[in-house]
Amino acid sequence: MGSYDHGPRTTEHGLSHQGLGDFEQLVLLAIVHLRGDAYGVPIVDEIERRTGRAVSRAAVYVTLRRLEEKGLVSSWMSEPTPERGGKPRRCVRVERRGLELLRESREAVNSMWRGLDPRLGGAR
Repeated sequence: MGSYDHGPRTTEHGLSHQGLGDFEQLVLLAIVHLRGDAYGVPIVDEIERRTGRAVSRAAVYVTLRRLEEKGLVSSWMSEPTPERGGKPRRCVRVERRGLELLRESREAVNSMWRGLDPRLGGAR
């Protein structure tokens, strides 16, 4: 059996990265769809609405923290809101590097699908 190299890859921009996981992509795409000061609950709702999958808030918050550590999103505290008893929300936005990695992930998946029957009729 051959082994797979799971080490960092170098992008066309010369930057090294591990790529984006599926859930990281869903979280980033939900933020982009929300077009503004996105925060946890609407991100969960957007993923659930678009995928039909149940998503835990905790999974989204952990992923947001990891994406921020990677520099793919940035966060800030909103102004206090009456519906939260005067507490602020942690809002997030996708940074340029996050958008670049989303594009690269989409290109990689599209490349793998190229030449296959969408119903996988040609799969072995």
